[in-house]
Amino acid sequence: MGWNRVAVVGAGLIRFGELFDQSYESMAHGAFVAAISSVDKGFAPDAVEAAFVATQRGTLWGQEGIGGNTVPSAIGISGVACTRIENACPSGSDAFRVGAMAVASGVHDVVLVIGVEKMRDKSTAEGLLSRAASGHPIYNRGETAPVLFAPFATRHMHEFGTTREMLAAVAVKNHHNGTLDPYAHFRNEVTVDQVLASPPVCRPLHLLDCCPQTDGAAAAILVSAERADQFTNTPVWVAGFGVATDHPYLHEKSTYVALPVTTAAAQRAYAMAGLSPTDIDVAEVHDCFTITEILDIEDLGFVDKGKGGVASLDGETALGGRIPVNPSGGLLAKGHPIGATGIAQITECYWQLRGEADGRQVEIRHGNALQHNVGGRGSGVSVVNILTTNGP
Repeated sequence: MGWNRVAVVGAGLIRFGELFDQSYESMAHGAFVAAISSVDKGFAPDAVEAAFVATQRGTLWGQEGIGGNTVPSAIGISGVACTRIENACPSGSDAFRVGAMAVASGVHDVVLVIGVEKMRDKSTAEGLLSRAASGHPIYNRGETAPVLFAPFATRHMHEFGTTREMLAAVAVKNHHNGTLDPYAHFRNEVTVDQVLASPPVCRPLHLLDCCPQTDGAAAAILVSAERADQFTNTPVWVAGFGVATDHPYLHEKSTYVALPVTTAAAQRAYAMAGLSPTDIDVAEVHDCFTITEILDIEDLGFVDKGKGGVASLDGETALGGRIPVNPSGGLLAKGHPIGATGIAQITECYWQLRGEADGRQVEIRHGNALQHNVGGRGSGVSVVNILTTNGP
């Protein structure tokens, strides 16, 4: 094992959904309480030396000062060093990476990584996601998130024979997993027929091929290896991480059957961890659309290119499958509160590795879990984090 000098000793989140009754700050407080309450040997809030806040509030709401200077006060740790991190859909996973580097560097021994997002208080028509997707006035005219991903679905279908039933299988699996996750936005089963019959959004994607806009917050506590046993006897270690970028516009892409940015980030994470895809027991990946998960499992090396649809239809990624993917329900069922998403995925990986995932627990053979996000305009950035129970 290559790089595991940082331990995760606590993680938690609030129930995702349409949280009109909660403020941005109260959601953050709830996630912080959940994280510190999960620490086996107890955790005093004043032990936090620095906080990294993941949020898209600057981009989505135009409130650039929110996050770094409001969250510490809201959760009761005012005075600590705090930095806001905003990096599109991987904001939470990138905040986790930066927090891990802060601990590994020796600058801080105890770090809070927290993500929080309000997605439902303003509609897309009022400028929420349209602000995030803005760019060149001609190159991305009319582009929404489904418009950006639909071409990958049609090309994957053309080259590999992927069908809408294969896409639907991803939604069916993740909604089933969501019924087992008390934190998921949607906790209802769906059938292949229901996915196929749901309203069209952008051919070939239909409504149930798309993740919802969701409010939520999640948090994790990172500590140095030397101090891990102060908090728990069963830490989860940061084994590796990787980040990569790509061109932001569709006409600049080199392929429409892969997201090379994911492969590049994964290769860096695998190399740092000294692992390969076959060493991963469970993965939380970015399934903003059903086609995205199919691309993810190929680009992360879990299945051969072109086989993602077949693997999904055959149950290889189900809870009892060869490589369980998105046991939390994924973005499709749990939701996608952007700043919180990556940290919520980290939390699921933490629970899975510790055997604490209740009715959705998967078999852990190697002690390794992978978390992945991809996003930004045109899927221009990806972050992969790998966690392990194999200590230094």
